[in-house]
Amino acid sequence: MTVPAPSSVPGSTVTSLGSSHVLLTGGTGFVGQAILERLLSSHPDTTITLLIRPKAGTSALARLRHLLKKPVFASWRERVGADEVERALTERLRVVESSLGTLPELPRDLDVVIHSASTVSFDPPIDQAFDTNVGGAVGLYEALVAAGGDPHVVHVSTAYVGGIRKGVFPEAALRHDVDWRAEHAAARDARARVEAASRQPETLRKFLAEGRAGHGKTGPQAVAAAAEEARVAWVAARLVDYGRTRAETLGWTDVYTLTKAFAERAAEQIWAAEGHRLSVVRPAIVESALRHPYPGWIDGFKVADPLIMSYARGLLPEFPGVPDSVLDIVPVDYVVNVILAVAANPAGASSAAASAPASAPASAPEPQYFHVASGNSNPFPILRMFDNLKTFFTANPLPRDEHTSIPVPTWNFPGVRKVEGAIRTAQRANDWRERVLVRLPSTTRTRSSLTDVQTRRGDLESLQSLTDLYRHYVQSEIIFDDRRTRALHDGLPEEAPADIGFDVTDIDWEDYFQTVHFPSITAMTRAFSVRPAAAGAVLDTRALPQRTDVVAVFDLEGTVLDSNIVEQYLWVRSNGFRKAAWPAEVASLLTGLPAYLRAEGRDRGEFIRAFLRRYAGMPVSRLKGVVRSAGYAETVRRHTLPEALARIAEHRAAGHRTVLVTGSIGTLATPIAHLFDEVVASTMHERDGVLTGYLAQPPLVDEARAAWLAQWALEEGIDLTGSYGYGDSHADLAWLEMLGNPSAVNPDANLAREALRRRWSIRDWSRARGSSASGTSTAPAVGTTSKGEGDRV
Repeated sequence: MTVPAPSSVPGSTVTSLGSSHVLLTGGTGFVGQAILERLLSSHPDTTITLLIRPKAGTSALARLRHLLKKPVFASWRERVGADEVERALTERLRVVESSLGTLPELPRDLDVVIHSASTVSFDPPIDQAFDTNVGGAVGLYEALVAAGGDPHVVHVSTAYVGGIRKGVFPEAALRHDVDWRAEHAAARDARARVEAASRQPETLRKFLAEGRAGHGKTGPQAVAAAAEEARVAWVAARLVDYGRTRAETLGWTDVYTLTKAFAERAAEQIWAAEGHRLSVVRPAIVESALRHPYPGWIDGFKVADPLIMSYARGLLPEFPGVPDSVLDIVPVDYVVNVILAVAANPAGASSAAASAPASAPASAPEPQYFHVASGNSNPFPILRMFDNLKTFFTANPLPRDEHTSIPVPTWNFPGVRKVEGAIRTAQRANDWRERVLVRLPSTTRTRSSLTDVQTRRGDLESLQSLTDLYRHYVQSEIIFDDRRTRALHDGLPEEAPADIGFDVTDIDWEDYFQTVHFPSITAMTRAFSVRPAAAGAVLDTRALPQRTDVVAVFDLEGTVLDSNIVEQYLWVRSNGFRKAAWPAEVASLLTGLPAYLRAEGRDRGEFIRAFLRRYAGMPVSRLKGVVRSAGYAETVRRHTLPEALARIAEHRAAGHRTVLVTGSIGTLATPIAHLFDEVVASTMHERDGVLTGYLAQPPLVDEARAAWLAQWALEEGIDLTGSYGYGDSHADLAWLEMLGNPSAVNPDANLAREALRRRWSIRDWSRARGSSASGTSTAPAVGTTSKGEGDRV
């Protein structure tokens, strides 16, 4: 559909802002940077005041200095030289250090205000969207009214404020009767309401149950942290859904376009209705520059780019768009050229007056509106975009790894319902696969499969997010009337430089995408387009540094010994029982096994307490005698992992303290205690020389071990950030994450999943046939010897 352009007077568009004083908001953003560069490079007589908020301890002025070092300003810097850049910083550029919500008094002598600040997300929580887009506009226009001047305001909006509609959307004020102030108040109240709902007992119980299921073995603090993290995520998700749903019920695509529409209304009512000049510029989808400051300039991924790169990475097997709908894209330099042309040509102003400071008129003209869009004059359908994507990424595929590339899919455009159904089916299948894998023994193969599951989950979540966010944009049947913008362009003087024009019919889309835009955004991704074995297991093979202020902490069961406390109990019994007693002992053990497994699944400490009750009634002298026996010692040595012995020896050779920590009875580790500087273990309560089956103190596991380690390191002057840890169970997570160099050794499925996510070293230590710990001369005892059974540092 084409809207005819009106006739215009050649040469009637003013191209200079003269010596105007310009206030720019959003100057650190994508479009704002491009506006600032144009003001500096093409309007040398202007004075520019920027509204910049301090950030992360960096002042607004420091942020401006850093900003001017970015690539967008490179040509200007090279052309004018360092002295002129510094002069601009001291004479032309002024900084108001503030955010839009808390504006100080603004200058009265402003001639032009360009308001380009807004949220960069389509789908933020509703209160954040309103506070930034609506609250920011309200704060700015109220501050301008209070300042008492009469600048021409250029309000940068979006073409999509037209909402969910079909057909031509005119360059005119929006027609709606929504009370934007009431909606703003409701959005602010939404967070309080959702926060309150998240703290209801029934909701909190759900978060706690999820926390226990995923982190119960790590400890109560881990459960609490997971529950609170789930609550915060729930609040954010509800507020995002609140914004998306409210926008759709009012006829807008999302909360971004809804709040941008309300920001326009705020500008009209607070500023224009008071007799001031207002122009609204509505760009469509803004992407990389066609010509200025150089072809392909872009600052981070923009609206269409996540879709483009997801296709290139093979993550979009199908597309929910309508093939004949228009993808309305405009290069950023065209948008900037329109903004500055509009700024120099306020409605009702003569050419002479337009470039000079203005005094308040008796009556201001009606606001004027300009669409910066291509869909009407030079349409680019989704199907044509797909052809360009396939052509470019077939010729220039992204690498999958060092040897292979990612093949790109072919889209058949089956419709949004089928695409969403396929995503849901794939998500269910992936979740089922994970549930199976975490119940299998942790092996290299299962860990590799878990890596695939995690990668697949991320891909599917991204695909779902892209589908949710872009469904209205890629199925759009709206056409943005651009006759006023075309008339403004047609009025440019014949001698005007070509790069200040904005005639979208001049754009060759195939040339733009194939030689400008696609190369630009893929260049940004080259550093991370090859997926490192990142998502897979990693192993730190660097030589250990020589240090005396670090520690290597080893868990016992499953890490140093290829055994658990059940097997250790059987070793003790086999060395101290008559054979006739074995059937009853085995039967008793099998009977109690289900309860032990349930306890182990809930809490490591609970399992240890329950199982160690089996030692009740055993004389202490008998236990010590069994442990000293050659048979028990040889059994322990046979089950000691050779790789563990080698690693212990490496740490001791590097001067590191070595500590063995176990939640079981310290006496049982006696045969290998000489390998460590410290053995920290549990103590069993005894009465009259007989074990009662109860521990003297709580077992040193999960968060209790983490608390002990923190205190011990403080007392001993140990640097935990440079220290090492080796554990095999999800229960070890709490103390492993305290150390700078954690390793998951033969990890269970849940620890393996965390280790993969956190990029920890994963080590597979196996017991070689016939191996023995008797060759422990590689790790002679040094320093402090074992503290003996039950002593805890």
